[in-house]
Amino acid sequence: MGLLKKVGSTKQMSPASKPADTDQSQDLTDMSAPQTLPTGAVLQERYLIEGLLGVGGMSIVYRGRDLRFKDVVRLCAIKEMAQNAPDSQTRMLSLRNFEREAGLLATLHHPAIPRVYDFFEEKGRVYLILELVPGQDLETVLDKSRQPLEEARIVHWAVQVCDVLSYLHQHEPEPIVFRDMKPSNVMVLENDRIVLIDFGIARNFTQGDRKGTMIGTEGYSPPEQYRGVAEPQSDLYALGATMHHLLSGSDPRLETPFTFHERPIRQFNPSVSPELEAIIGKALEYDMIARWTSAEELKQALLDISGGDGGQRAIARSASGPRGGAAVATPSGSKGVELVWKFKCEDEVRSSPCISNGMLYVGCYDTNLYALDINRGEFRWKYPTQGGISSSPAVWQDIVIVGSEDGTVYALNNRQGTLRWSFQTSQPIRSSPQVEDRVIFIGSDDQHFYAIDGLRGEPIWQHRTWMPIRSSACIDGTSVYIGGNDGHVYCLDVRTGKIRWKQRTQQPIISRPTCSEGMVFVGSMDYHMYALDSEGGWPVWRYRTGHYVNSSPAIAGKRICFGGVDGNFYALEMRNGRLAWKYETGSQIASSPYIEDGRVYFGAVDGFVYCLDSDSGALIWKFEIGAPIVSSPYVADGVVYIGSMDYHIYALKC
Repeated sequence: MGLLKKVGSTKQMSPASKPADTDQSQDLTDMSAPQTLPTGAVLQERYLIEGLLGVGGMSIVYRGRDLRFKDVVRLCAIKEMAQNAPDSQTRMLSLRNFEREAGLLATLHHPAIPRVYDFFEEKGRVYLILELVPGQDLETVLDKSRQPLEEARIVHWAVQVCDVLSYLHQHEPEPIVFRDMKPSNVMVLENDRIVLIDFGIARNFTQGDRKGTMIGTEGYSPPEQYRGVAEPQSDLYALGATMHHLLSGSDPRLETPFTFHERPIRQFNPSVSPELEAIIGKALEYDMIARWTSAEELKQALLDISGGDGGQRAIARSASGPRGGAAVATPSGSKGVELVWKFKCEDEVRSSPCISNGMLYVGCYDTNLYALDINRGEFRWKYPTQGGISSSPAVWQDIVIVGSEDGTVYALNNRQGTLRWSFQTSQPIRSSPQVEDRVIFIGSDDQHFYAIDGLRGEPIWQHRTWMPIRSSACIDGTSVYIGGNDGHVYCLDVRTGKIRWKQRTQQPIISRPTCSEGMVFVGSMDYHMYALDSEGGWPVWRYRTGHYVNSSPAIAGKRICFGGVDGNFYALEMRNGRLAWKYETGSQIASSPYIEDGRVYFGAVDGFVYCLDSDSGALIWKFEIGAPIVSSPYVADGVVYIGSMDYHIYALKC
């Protein structure tokens, strides 16, 4: 445990040089060993040295304790610049890099970047006091596994890395290029959260000021960094190289640079999907122009192959077998639960069903919106779009409305499935439509939230955000509430779209807000469920879970119920956010709950549909479908309707 297993240094490289890691901890035999501080030493009459974490060519890192906190043990990482270089010019360069790291970290505020607490000089040595990160770097994880790592974990970590790279690349007033992405600079914590470490060679990037000394790690660094050029796409190449190493076990530092195409991942690890191999291949393109244009674009590609949920689909695959495998619904602890019918589509069902006038409507990733008879599950009609459908449909009067990943909102006749109108956005739609007083509210990946006339399909207003909108809206009185991938909860005027307030969380929001008793409840990928004042947006309380909260909260009396990617289903007291009860499934929950007659229904990635007592959290029944479930249930007349990744829609009588 500690900030670093190894402490990286900078090293100039040339294309002709032998590939080597810039981490110099293994090269200390070539220079005089730096003098380290003894255990028990105290700096600034405040920081107690408790042990050594790592020694590198540029720095020494100690495990420390802040003595000013008398009643609690506050640990920290103490990074000392090692002054063991043979010439004064190199020492001066090291000092500038060290001071740059201190200044840079002090301006950054992101959960995946260690916080900086202090910076000082004492007895001719310079120290940086940092947050102690309790985990292992990915190089250690790979070494311990003694085999390539599984796809699910890599996708999950890579999505998080893309988040922090996106933050750095969009940093104001100037973007920041990390320049040294590699497994040893990515820490993974016990809750599977990643933290990016060692900002010693990160630099601000501005157009027209690209040239610089080659600094990085051979094998991971892209071609342009060998020429002294570092741009945001350079970090994407290094991330691709990192993923290649972790998935294949082939260390790029031991190979000729830029030869990843000669070592396909699936040649080493056939279990890796062709889709992921192609995504990494694009990140590793020699020409920057041919790579992903941004960390956000790369993240979206990873989300697309993982079900749009940060690795959940990939984790589900590794847990439940090959995609599309036939599933047989067999009761497991499901006394009194009967399979009424199931209907097979042509791809995964991530959309949640909607029921109206004896018909069930649901989208499918085979690009179709299906209409089924709810009593027998018989096919009535389907409407083909040009993209997969994860948006959940809504019914208003005699039309059914749904968004598609082809970027279009469709309004269809609910009996025949004929097109009434369509509304085009410029990017995929994963938000679900909400209808209020003839107005359809829906978000798009084009960074806009739209209010559309339900009769004519014409825009009434649109609101621009800075990231995709995949959360669905909550309409309450004259306000509409949405979450954004930029981490904000927005309150907009329902009539004009003008912003009334916005409140920031630390990560994207996919969860749909819910309103009650003057508060707005919403989950965030920063691991929290929030309660915000509906008028001013200020936080009333927040509750931390063990992972993302993508499930949308539902109200059960005076409690808020929701699922977590940490495998727990939670019930919190609405007034103060205190835990009333939680139920552990042991599997990720992205499905949003449906509450009726004192019961809570939801699905989970373990392939079960759950029914809990909403008052106590006690299990009433669970029904095994056998394939991951991210669809949310709909309950009508004692029947639970839900979609599954095994291509089926199920009706369960309880």
